[in-house]
Amino acid sequence: MALKIRKVQRKLLSGDEQGKVKTYGIAKAGSYCNLAKLCKLISARSAMSSADVKAILDSLNWAMDLELQAGNIVQVGEFGNFRLSVSSEGTEEESDYKASKVKKARIVFSPGVSLRRSISEVSFELDDVVVKEIECNQSHA
Repeated sequence: MALKIRKVQRKLLSGDEQGKVKTYGIAKAGSYCNLAKLCKLISARSAMSSADVKAILDSLNWAMDLELQAGNIVQVGEFGNFRLSVSSEGTEEESDYKASKVKKARIVFSPGVSLRRSISEVSFELDDVVVKEIECNQSHA
């Protein structure tokens, strides 16, 4: 099955081509696969019930939360790795930097080999819709 690509027209706000409108492709999501559907799909391929799968995924979420808050990288086999990353304000002097300069934390996911392979094997198909955005920074292109 092909991934739908939607054309988006964006006005560049900086650089040599500032003010020029260019067309880019963005991935268009088909729909959501919620937890219930995901559990049914996994249970259809295993000896576990959908409820068993949900219990395992709930436990995985709980355990990952503990490990990430402890500052650990969570390796989930071929699925991939999860780790925490932070954004912070900078200071001129190293001695002026305090933990209070951290603005926010986020979770970074690095896909494993099998997921990276699936990305290289995906095919693309253009969607009929063209979206015209008023302005967009060139770095988002």
